[in-house]
Amino acid sequence: MSLLVKAREGRDIVKVTPASAGWTYVGFEGYRLEAGQSLDIELPDNREACLVVLTGSADVAVGENTWTNLGGRVSVFDERSPDAIYAPPSSRLAISARDAVELALATAPATGKHEARLIAAVGMKRSVRGQGSNTRYVCDILPQTEPAESLLVVEVVTPAAHSSSYPPHKHDSDNIPTESSLEETYYHRIDPPQGFAFQRVYTDERDIDESMAVCDHDVVMVPRGYHPVVMPHGYRGYYLNVMAGPRREWHFKNDPAHDWLMSR
Repeated sequence: MSLLVKAREGRDIVKVTPASAGWTYVGFEGYRLEAGQSLDIELPDNREACLVVLTGSADVAVGENTWTNLGGRVSVFDERSPDAIYAPPSSRLAISARDAVELALATAPATGKHEARLIAAVGMKRSVRGQGSNTRYVCDILPQTEPAESLLVVEVVTPAAHSSSYPPHKHDSDNIPTESSLEETYYHRIDPPQGFAFQRVYTDERDIDESMAVCDHDVVMVPRGYHPVVMPHGYRGYYLNVMAGPRREWHFKNDPAHDWLMSR
């Protein structure tokens, strides 16, 4: 089975479920709505969700809670954070698009310990990682310091001709604090959209070793192994990461063959 999930036209851009991925924790769905369109999402009784308003603006209701005019970005490459909603299991999300909107829905196992809430853009931490051609720009949407049971959600912008998720690192072994076991999806956007990114997913044993040319709106699944991303000259990359595993902690281990890069 390929780790690359190709995007589709229409409302439902892409969908990854634990069953389709052959894993246990992470689910991901991407949607596009035109102005005035609506979308209802019913969560099962064993999965929490983080709804991210990637572009455009929308009103979102979860139970008795309603939040209006969320989002507002023209592009995921805008230098501002998105708005997001956390929803517990068994929630019904009612979404109404104010204008053309792109949405991401991340899901993972949960028992219902937390209430629905707004994750406002203004409260999200933004940071810069790396240096030189390994510089990239990070926004923590739902980090491990914020309430959730399983989900970790982050977005990253990688400039043209830069690498990201690099040096290659992995988080597939339950060996905290050295490394944690987390499944992961990458939802890619490309600027300009006719471009592409390169992503490789590989293990030490090479029982997984897949290199992919990733187009706008595609998803790469990372069940385990290292997973670097490289942008070609002339094209910026964006990806939304969703991670989840048996413990809600992010610890990673660099590929020893490339760890020397950290000393440069």
